[in-house]
Amino acid sequence: MNNVFVYCEVEGTRVLEVSQELLTKGRKLANQLGVQLHAVIAGTGIKNNVEEQIRPYGVDKLFVFDGEGLFPYTSAPHTEILVKLFKEEQPQICLMGATVIGRDLGPRVSSALFSGLTADCTQLEIGDYDDRKAGKHYENLLYQIRPAFGGNIVGTIINPDNRPQMATVREGVMKREILDENYTCECVYPNVNDYVPAECYVVKVIERHVETAKHNLKGAPVVVAGGYGVGSKEGFDLLFQLAKELHGEVGASRAAVDAGWADHDRQIGQTGVTVHPKVYIACGISGAIQHLAGMEESDIIIAINKDENAPIFSVADYGIVGDLNKIVPALTEKIKAELAKED
Repeated sequence: MNNVFVYCEVEGTRVLEVSQELLTKGRKLANQLGVQLHAVIAGTGIKNNVEEQIRPYGVDKLFVFDGEGLFPYTSAPHTEILVKLFKEEQPQICLMGATVIGRDLGPRVSSALFSGLTADCTQLEIGDYDDRKAGKHYENLLYQIRPAFGGNIVGTIINPDNRPQMATVREGVMKREILDENYTCECVYPNVNDYVPAECYVVKVIERHVETAKHNLKGAPVVVAGGYGVGSKEGFDLLFQLAKELHGEVGASRAAVDAGWADHDRQIGQTGVTVHPKVYIACGISGAIQHLAGMEESDIIIAINKDENAPIFSVADYGIVGDLNKIVPALTEKIKAELAKED
């Protein structure tokens, strides 16, 4: 009762990273609240295959629903499982990934439970709230923080009266950290038929087509990102040359993507991907809040911009004011020369 729940997504028998990121955050929230962290996962052939991918993140109790028809994901069976399980367990918080599945499943569950849902959160915190109009004081609420109005403001959303407090979070926003490889976890294997009626399986996936990623932007140790200040698609060639020497990947701001200078899957920020590289080189990026949401947790941020007042410099560890069309080629040549010395 009143525990923190995380819904874990699975691809075959592999637990997705976004779920492990949420388990890490869920553990911290549970510690603050003095409750347990529970997880739920549903799929086909997952028993004895997923437990070791979940337990080390500090999960106290894991519900494994293993049955035919639960993978690939379809809406009805997973919705029935969560709604009935949550009615039994009465969690106070439920976290899901803001993925294709999470964006479908979350609203269905929250609607069935009349609980409400905050999508695409960038931060989750625990705090109190005073409703002065009603004269009520609430303790230990989930602060669901997310950009609003196109990223121009950051809103904090609370759900004082209804449970569970539900939120979705995009992949890469939270850091994934193993708590204890030998963490003690109670695993429960409910009978799927007790939760999912036969009519929920009327929709079946006939064929799946999954495209492999063209690049490894999320896992790259170095990201060279370009904004509207790059000036053209040809200008991005300079960034690709620099990234090649650094064994990194090239990212882009939304403005550069909208201009057609970079592919959409390279977009970094609130409406793109979130990255945590060791080094992030921002070239011609102004530093709008929407973009910062996707890269501000980078270990080292280097900004190159001809506008010395650009907001990107406020988060940068190192800043270079000047023409990137001159600076980037010079930087590339310098790195080439240093690497040649090592050889």
